[in-house]
This record gives sequence, C-alpha cells and structure tokens, in this order.
Amino acid sequence: MQWDTKAERFKRDKRINSEYDKYNTLLNEYENRATDIVNEFAKSRIDWTLNQFEDRFLNKAKRGRIQLYFQNVIDELKETGHTGNSNCYARTLHMLQLFDRKFNERIFQEVDIKYIKGFDVWMQKPRVSIGKGEKRIQREGCSGNTRKYYMKALRAILNKAIQEGEAPAGTYPFGKGGFEVGKLEEETEKRYLPSDYLKRLKEGTGQSDTTETARRMFLFSYYCCGISFADMAQLGHRNIIMHEGGDYIVYKRQKTKNQKKVSPIQIRITDEISGLLEWFKGNTQLIHPYIVPAVSKEGYTGEQLYKHIRNRYKKYSDALKALAAELEFGDISLTSYVSRHTMAMTLQGNNVPREVISQILGHSDLQITNTYLDSFGSSVIDEAARVL
Repeated sequence: MQWDTKAERFKRDKRINSEYDKYNTLLNEYENRATDIVNEFAKSRIDWTLNQFEDRFLNKAKRGRIQLYFQNVIDELKETGHTGNSNCYARTLHMLQLFDRKFNERIFQEVDIKYIKGFDVWMQKPRVSIGKGEKRIQREGCSGNTRKYYMKALRAILNKAIQEGEAPAGTYPFGKGGFEVGKLEEETEKRYLPSDYLKRLKEGTGQSDTTETARRMFLFSYYCCGISFADMAQLGHRNIIMHEGGDYIVYKRQKTKNQKKVSPIQIRITDEISGLLEWFKGNTQLIHPYIVPAVSKEGYTGEQLYKHIRNRYKKYSDALKALAAELEFGDISLTSYVSRHTMAMTLQGNNVPREVISQILGHSDLQITNTYLDSFGSSVIDEAARVL
C-alpha cells in the first residue's frame, strides 16, 4: 500500500513509490488552495455549495498560470480595439515562449528577479533561426531599447495581475531593489535636416505624384509639431475644431490615448497647414472621413485598420527615400522621424524653451507630459508654432 491513512499522504518510501515527494507536494498545494477558498468564503460570509467550491477551485488552478493571463489580456485588448497594445503583448509573449520552453506551465511566482535577469541575458545573445528552405538566419542580439520594449510589457502584465489579485506581490521582480528597466534605454541617433536642406525640401517639388505627396505629408508633419505617421493617418474632420478664435487640429496620440488623464494635443491651423490640407483635398484621393492621404481603403476599423496603416507607413517611408534621392540628400536619410526631430531642433534654435518643446512632442513619460500640459496655455504653443 502506497497510502498513509493517518498522515493522509503517500508513504515516504521510494521502493513502493519513487515519486512520493512530487505527489505529496501536489497534495499540499491542493490542500492549501482549498483552505484559502474556504477562508475567502468565510471572510465574505458566503454560504457556499459544493458547486461553488468546485468552480472556485478549478478557476484558481488556472489563474496561477502567467501564460493564460497573458493571453486573456491580449484577447481582451484585441476585442476592445486596442490593437497596438495587443500586438505588443503578443510579441512579448512569443519572446518569452522562445526563451523558456516551459513558459506555458509557469506560475507567477516563478517569474522572479532571477528569471527576469535570465530573460534579459538571453535577449542579448545572437540567435540562429531556420527560415524557408532550411535557410539559416543569423539574428543579432536585442538592443537595449528592444529589451526595454519587452520588459515594459512584461512589467505591465505583472502589475495588472497583482492589482487584480491574480499574482502575488512577494516575487515581483521590478520596482525598488528589483530589475531596473529604465537602465536598458540607449541613446538613439537623432537625425534632423539642417536649415539649407529644410529650405530645399520646402521649396522643391517631387518628380512624381508619389514623391510630391510624400514631400507635402512630411511638411504637414513638420508644421503639425512633428505629428507621427500613425496619428496623422487617423486625423479626420472631427479633429478640426474652433477654439479660442481659430481653427485647431485636436487629437490624442495613438500610443497613449487609452491611458488615464491624457490630455489632447492642440495644434493651431496656420496658413502652411491650411495650404497643405487644401492641396491634399484637390490633388489626392482622400478616403472619408480622413484629411490626409494615408488611409487608402474604405471601411477599415480595428485591427484591419491598424495593419493597413502599418502597410501604408512602409510605402510612405519608401517614397521619402526616393524623395531624398531626388533632392540629392546624399548624406542624410529622410524618414518620418526626421520631420519630428527637425521641428524640435528648429524650435530650440529659435530659443523656444525645452519645456514647451517637450509638451509639443507629447513626451513619452506621461507624468512629465502632464506636468507640461498643465503648465502652459495654448497661446504659448501657438507662439511656438509660428516659428516653424
């Protein structure tokens, strides 16, 4: 007999059961889980039934798995139209599964500081993957900024799980004394157009409809305080409003619009912006309700729209590259980010305070951004925009 009736556990004898320790540990876990559930019922004064107990017991078993929680968050974000965040978490989950073949079986307590450090070291190593036709592909190790991207997503998942009571706080690997995600950030090269290049772009003309449209979209981004392609693509007539005696473009950044207490960005429509909008209206095929020729298909929403804009961004990037060749920008790449950096450098060169520039850019740190948004009125931003 393997069972010890008095101890209510398997006998500690490897001759009759070599895995008695494993089974007893599992029984201890089940017993603790059952005790916790009964205590929760008592604390909430619930007159529970066996069916209620069974439901809570089985769900509690599932709740401990980080992969299941990860996937539920991904599905929920996708269903509610938060496609960008959903894709971010999906990519992070995929990386964790590549790093750890047993990740789908991991419980929250196992993702501790030691685990996180191992994940970070693994991401830095070059990897070889097999492509189509058994082609070996050498991949570089992840940069600090890429590792920060994945770590921030994992940290957000753990924070959410702890807040919702799905994970314990005791093994939390971030925070004070834990893994410092901020230290992963690397300084990236900021490219901007010198004044003579900017003048050439403003006064020049693209040699084809494609490059001319790209030139004007670049300038639209520049005059609109470095608005990103994703934000520019989704501007519609609803984003143009009358405010303080003038017309404004008012929008929230796609990457932060669903965060709490995010204030909208207001851009006064100058003569330059107005002229570009009129050109788009008369020379390109605009899809209702958009005001910039980025979206080219009707009826797209949610994930379909997200993927479409990503595809259009690649075409825009290719057009900017062709435009740079036409304008003989041999030593400077022309990308969507260059308009943003050029705008910031132009303002700084005209003595616009850096605090105002940070506000206009929509700083990546939400707390600092809100501080700036609360500190300056639209008149200051209007004055800054006139410099452009």
